[in-house]
Amino acid sequence: MGVALAWHGATAETLHVATPATSMVLEATEGRPLKFVYYGDRLADADVAMLEASGAKPVDAYPVYGLTSHRETAMSVTHPDGNMTLDLAVAGVKESEDPDGARVLTVSMADKYYPFGVDINYRTYPDADVIETWAEAVNNGKGTVILREFASGFLPIRRDDVYLTSFYGTWANEGRVSERPLQHGMTVIKNKDGARNSHTAHAEVMFSLDGRPQEHSGRTIGAALCYSGNYRLRIDTGDSDVHEFYAGINEDNSAYRLARGERFVTPPLALTYSDEGKGGVSRNFHRWGRDHRLAHGKDLRKILLNSWEGVYFDINEEGMAQMMHDIADMGGELFVMDDGWFGVKYPRNNDSTSLGDWTVDTTKLPSGIAGLCATAKKNGIRFGIWIEPEMTNTLSELYEAHPEYVIKPSHRDAVQGRGGTQLVLDMANPKVQDLVFHVVDTLMTNYPEIDYIKWDSNAPIMNHGSQYLSADNQSHLVIDFHRGLAKTLDRIRAKYPDVTIQACASGGGRANWGVMPWFDEFWVSDNTDAVQRVYMQWGTSHFFPAIAMASHISASPNHQTHRIISLKYRTDVAMSGRLGMEIQPKDMTAEEKDQTRRAIADYKKIRPVVQQGDLYRLLSPYDGKGAASLMYVSPDKNEAVYYWWRLNNDINPQLPRVPMAGLDPDATYTVHELNRIDNEPLPFEGKSFTGRYLMANGLEMPETHKVDYHKLNDYSSRVLQLIKK
Repeated sequence: MGVALAWHGATAETLHVATPATSMVLEATEGRPLKFVYYGDRLADADVAMLEASGAKPVDAYPVYGLTSHRETAMSVTHPDGNMTLDLAVAGVKESEDPDGARVLTVSMADKYYPFGVDINYRTYPDADVIETWAEAVNNGKGTVILREFASGFLPIRRDDVYLTSFYGTWANEGRVSERPLQHGMTVIKNKDGARNSHTAHAEVMFSLDGRPQEHSGRTIGAALCYSGNYRLRIDTGDSDVHEFYAGINEDNSAYRLARGERFVTPPLALTYSDEGKGGVSRNFHRWGRDHRLAHGKDLRKILLNSWEGVYFDINEEGMAQMMHDIADMGGELFVMDDGWFGVKYPRNNDSTSLGDWTVDTTKLPSGIAGLCATAKKNGIRFGIWIEPEMTNTLSELYEAHPEYVIKPSHRDAVQGRGGTQLVLDMANPKVQDLVFHVVDTLMTNYPEIDYIKWDSNAPIMNHGSQYLSADNQSHLVIDFHRGLAKTLDRIRAKYPDVTIQACASGGGRANWGVMPWFDEFWVSDNTDAVQRVYMQWGTSHFFPAIAMASHISASPNHQTHRIISLKYRTDVAMSGRLGMEIQPKDMTAEEKDQTRRAIADYKKIRPVVQQGDLYRLLSPYDGKGAASLMYVSPDKNEAVYYWWRLNNDINPQLPRVPMAGLDPDATYTVHELNRIDNEPLPFEGKSFTGRYLMANGLEMPETHKVDYHKLNDYSSRVLQLIKK
């Protein structure tokens, strides 16, 4: 991986970190800092050798604080004698291979005076255009070194007309898209929730290097910090030729005391590059995620009914049996019983009690979980269950027995959250890790039929303080919380590798690549309103594939927005992700159930394309053109699914005709509408068009549906299946 190359008279080893379509070039000279030279399109060796002649200006690949103190840095420390400087130089380079075939390049740097070192790692896969980079700090001295800044990675981005795409929001409105030019000054994207990290912002960004972001063209860099805890992304646009991008754990109030011989490993920063705009970056991340990061990323997901919006806490045996029968009758494959099934001394009838007491409430469920599993089997479906194992309530047997397990500062009362009583368990404590593991272990041991777990997390870390950590390590709280969570999830997955687990955290609070190795999917938002979901799922799709995004058909009026939306539209939006239902089926009419039955059958036809295909975003809801559209194309381009949603009901809206993308231009595709409600077919139903025509012109989508008068509604939508002839 090295080519001898001279830089400014000094002999250097050029490190070419390559994926099938991208290259990162580094300069490693023993005794000097590691240098960054290039990141972008895949380079031939001849081009790598000519980088110096191109005028490339190497910069420090991992800037550290002390000898250059006027700029932002990736790492800063305090040595045992109080010295706050680092002077790192390359001490060695090695290559290794992971068990899954990934190659790891490690550049070791050592301080020129102190017994302190930093390893910079780069992981590549033979089939993915993503480079993962992370840092490992090691204290080889006798005293404690304080880590004050410890970024996972640094990337210089050449100054020009560069735009930043980032994501923001709040509970029930997650994943909103922001696009703005990078200008002078500092841009900071951060999270300080403690337990969850993607409600108000995301640890994923894109840099469009050729001006305003485009979906299908333009040089674009994507970056995602693969971490479940607090993060900080910094973009410093100063007086240099580059925007300086740093990403890592948020160090605020989290200085880390690195003991003698200890190694601190930062989470990976995943990077990709594409000249196919934002869409190319998204497809790179989706493929990498499905193949290498997401639990069971290559397995198709089941169609489920979740009980939450149907009954909330009103769990009972008869009601669960009715919902199981109904979802099975409509063609579903899985039923998930949500909150409200547990608690003996403190029955879980609302959100103020019982977390931590994971014992079945037999007044609600006389036959217990075993009886529910038997009912599911009788209906030919699988059974799943909701838990929130990282939390407790003050009104619980767990808290009464072990108040020392919760996060709280000494000499202070614990700050309480949801329901006025919720507290966060201290996952830094090994006893708490055992407790959380045993919640899952007990359920799975007693009821091996459980196929799915909805793992919730409904509170932030509301106050700083660990009753487990020593006084001098209190600043480790948030970091050690997520280390403890990872250790626990490792144990769970080692023993139960096949169970499907959803990451729910007050909705979309854990939509991050940090937890996805243990989770199969995440709940995009507690807001199930179909119109708002178009916007939220659009933003979320920039980095996460459809297979990971749980999208459910819910009631009308919607429980969060109270908007009245047709079943057709609600279903068409849900069918663009991992299809499920969040509704009480007995409140549906026979006609609605029949329509849903047909829609589920249609989704099963397209499920492989939606969940494993390449995404092409076509018309953004943020463009203000009255509609939104996207499509999925199978990797072999033999099949595609096209979605179109109208976003308002204005008279004479003059909606644009949307060209398609990703098809084989020389192939011919036959078009079929799915989930059809119109009294007559679309004019192009059953007709065939070349991929070239569809990508140049698209098809005209009617503004409304041709249905009986009493069935007219505010919103229209279409789902088209395209099959190569």
